Amino acid sequence: MLYFVARRMVSALSVVLVTLIATFALFFVAPTDPAGAICGERNCTQQRYNEIKANLHLDRPKVQQFAEYTAGIFTGRDFTTSGVTQHCAAPCLGFSFKNDRPVTEMLKSRLPVTVSLVAGYAVLVLTIGVFVGSMAAKRRGTLGDRGLMTSTLVVSSVPYYIVALMVALYLTILYPILPRGEWHPPSENIGKWFAGLLTPWLVLGIYSCTSYARYSRGSMVETLSEDYIRTARAKGLSDRVVTYKHALRSGLIPVITIFGLDVATSLGGAIFTEKIFGLPGLGVLVLDSLNSYDLPVIMGTVLVASVILVAMNFLVDISYSLIDPRVRLT
Repeated sequence: MLYFVARRMVSALSVVLVTLIATFALFFVAPTDPAGAICGERNCTQQRYNEIKANLHLDRPKVQQFAEYTAGIFTGRDFTTSGVTQHCAAPCLGFSFKNDRPVTEMLKSRLPVTVSLVAGYAVLVLTIGVFVGSMAAKRRGTLGDRGLMTSTLVVSSVPYYIVALMVALYLTILYPILPRGEWHPPSENIGKWFAGLLTPWLVLGIYSCTSYARYSRGSMVETLSEDYIRTARAKGLSDRVVTYKHALRSGLIPVITIFGLDVATSLGGAIFTEKIFGLPGLGVLVLDSLNSYDLPVIMGTVLVASVILVAMNFLVDISYSLIDPRVRLT
């Protein structure tokens, strides 16, 4: 077990390092000109352009910029803008070109929004999606099975942003059946926090449940045909115990794998949901940064998303042995 954890940790750190190098090369080594974008086309003198490059450290060699950026993650950095020096404490992911703020602070202020959104989504897809898929597998070939699977295909065939827009327009604005999406920190008012995220949770979670229902059904159908399931039934165990205690644990393995990746990528930016329902999360931050050419914010978001993805993969691997006792980590 310890050898497995150590090996996975080394692999995870290698992935993060490669992502760091790749994103830095993509945004800073590529022929881009963030200083020119900040300076603007009008009233941009050569002196102001040079000052912006110097303040952002863009006039230094690329290797030195990368070394300073990497060192700042562990030790912090100092930035000078308009003659004022500001300290960015570790882990420092750079300094925003547009907002004159450390990227880490910006991400910390936006991350709770996205984490709250993804947490509700995760609960819905694991409960409703797995339950519907298990019920369909248990009744394989029946009218109920066909009806459930057909309905999931119909829902998932419509693009998600269309569904989210229709719900936001008709069910929260024209006919206020559901509360509008808005953000309230849970530490201030737990009721407003729940109400503000209820509609985004329902839209994102129920839409994604359609995929998880199909994943769960396919995995459960295969598991229910295994020899040990027939043995359990031959011993006289009830159908409920066989399905939900023995078969479901094995059938969840591929579902958990997909779930871990989905949660990690959703944390990296649930862009459509946040933009449509007005939630100030990481997805909206990335869009605004792309429009304003704020490369450090984009790079910091990519790096944080890669760390989350690696961490979720690691947790998924560990969870295998907890879900299915036949799995042993070596």
